[in-house]
Amino acid sequence: VQRVWIVLEEKRIPYQYIEVNPYKKPDSLLALNPRGLVPTLACPTIQPDGSTAVKPLYESTVINEFLEDAFPNPEQPLHPADPYQKARGRIWIDYVTSRITPSFYRFLQYQGEEEGLNKARREFLGHLKEFILAMDEIGPFFHGSNFMMPDIMLAPLAIRFWIIDQFKKGGLGIPAPGEGGDDEVVWNRWRMWLAVVETRESVASTMSDKEHSMPIYKRYADDVAQSELAKATRAGKGVP
Repeated sequence: VQRVWIVLEEKRIPYQYIEVNPYKKPDSLLALNPRGLVPTLACPTIQPDGSTAVKPLYESTVINEFLEDAFPNPEQPLHPADPYQKARGRIWIDYVTSRITPSFYRFLQYQGEEEGLNKARREFLGHLKEFILAMDEIGPFFHGSNFMMPDIMLAPLAIRFWIIDQFKKGGLGIPAPGEGGDDEVVWNRWRMWLAVVETRESVASTMSDKEHSMPIYKRYADDVAQSELAKATRAGKGVP
């Protein structure tokens, strides 16, 4: 949800935010999206006869691409103008969804022995390092000086990494400054990126407070959450 919210804020698009209980999905949501997943965007569209109709879009990546196309801002694009860099950025947008996010939740929901927990940690950090290595060397953002779609895709998860430190023995495992060894440059680049992302207005203003989030993520850490994401993680599947 926050990924779409960030784009709406970045583009200053007027919108109405409607929060729903994901465990008691209202008919108004199911009418737009029978799967009941959030976010779902109700889009006013022009019909062939000139009338307007509300039609749904869902999946954060799809919604964000629609918003970028429907509300372009040449002064602050969310994709690079260069076709190659734009396509390359989309590879890493997918990487967040297909690698980083699933490995984060496998790590968070893991309930076995310490050896398995350490394996889950290594898997997650390995995927995160690959993303960092793909970043522009100077930064501070993924593509360089501008905040763009790859940043938006990872930001909501990255600012919640504290959850691992809160609930998992040994914590996240990112080394402290000066303790990164051969990966010191990688983790310094990560800290640069995180510092500018977590303080960006569109990110900070759409972040839920820790007090509200704590019991929600504890259910994930205890592997008792019943969201579609939690169920998919338990089943060894990707992000639904």
